[in-house]
Amino acid sequence: MHGMTSSIRIGLIGQKFMGRAHSNAWGQVNRFFDLPRHAELHTIAARNGAELAAFAERWGWKHRSTDWKSLAKDPDLDLVDIGTSNDVHAEQAIAMLEGGKHVACEKPLAGTLDDARTMRDAAKRRKKQHTFVWYNYRRCPAVALAWQLMREGCIGRVYHVRAQYLQSWGGPDTPLLWRFQKKSAGSGAHGDLNAHIIDMARFLVDEEVAEIHGAINKTFIAERAIPTSDASLSGSGGAKKGKSDVDDAVLFLASFRGGAVASFEATRLATGRQNANSIEINGEKGALRFEFENMNVLEYFDNTLPARTAGWRRIMCTSSAGGHPYAANWWPDAHVLGYEHGFVNMAADILRVLCGEKALVPLPDFEDAYQTQRVLEAALISAKERQAIKLADVR
Repeated sequence: MHGMTSSIRIGLIGQKFMGRAHSNAWGQVNRFFDLPRHAELHTIAARNGAELAAFAERWGWKHRSTDWKSLAKDPDLDLVDIGTSNDVHAEQAIAMLEGGKHVACEKPLAGTLDDARTMRDAAKRRKKQHTFVWYNYRRCPAVALAWQLMREGCIGRVYHVRAQYLQSWGGPDTPLLWRFQKKSAGSGAHGDLNAHIIDMARFLVDEEVAEIHGAINKTFIAERAIPTSDASLSGSGGAKKGKSDVDDAVLFLASFRGGAVASFEATRLATGRQNANSIEINGEKGALRFEFENMNVLEYFDNTLPARTAGWRRIMCTSSAGGHPYAANWWPDAHVLGYEHGFVNMAADILRVLCGEKALVPLPDFEDAYQTQRVLEAALISAKERQAIKLADVR
């Protein structure tokens, strides 16, 4: 890589949904955060060359390429950000690490535990390079505040964790996207949604999951219409329907090393729910509750108050005067943040780390995300074998 400059030069692989979210984050971060160095949107790589020029111009990328491997060889790049489908994370991340780059990767870390382990091991060998995984919900001010409050002992010993991620977009009329094919996604709602709430629970409780006590893995819609623009998806020679071989819903029960019990539920078929990502943690001295569809609010129950006045407290986590995480970099109180701001907040923390500073709250690296992948795998094994699975046996 080039010597120290005033910028950190970013490469990005992928130009779809996550490509937009990440491009926006890198483009906005230095407009809202005062950081030692700024993010330079250097090179965007993607397969579809016909769309790439317009994407690069729209989002401010200086260079573009249809060959993602060229980013690993580019001496001007400092960090490569991977926003592609789960099945190619390992190949791309390892190539970038071997090319001397820092790497940020979309979640889940990989489509399979084997790939995730390979990525984790590759990162361990590159001790001078940083890795990051885009578990962006950690960067919602309300979730970051919950992390701070729990570190301060505000709810004491944790008894219960209950987490849900409920969506409804995966009904019978949804076509056979890559997310419904195991070869590309690894799993369905489980890897896409449970991954987020497992990470959030591990992050907040600050413990690892010890055991999966039982799980349900259900596919309700086994066939889906093949998009007319991609009749090769199922290898069926243009047939109207193709096989959907991932889960539509996965539910499981677990316990943490410290003894707290937990429930996790993820589905794309929760009719009436759009993006209901929520977690509640009940402890000896209090409880915390977060719901992403009301993402600027953290609910707090103080169990030390007398019963006569006790009740859930609604905290609007947008006060710079109150020291709410990231709030001082955005708008006046209650001028609320949205989905994209979590990515910008994470980009700011990535830049801080690359400049030798500390992230406001911990960033997940490949090792951290590998631990979430182990939980994902253990839950699938538990559902298949209909028995409890100790995490110590899943490596």
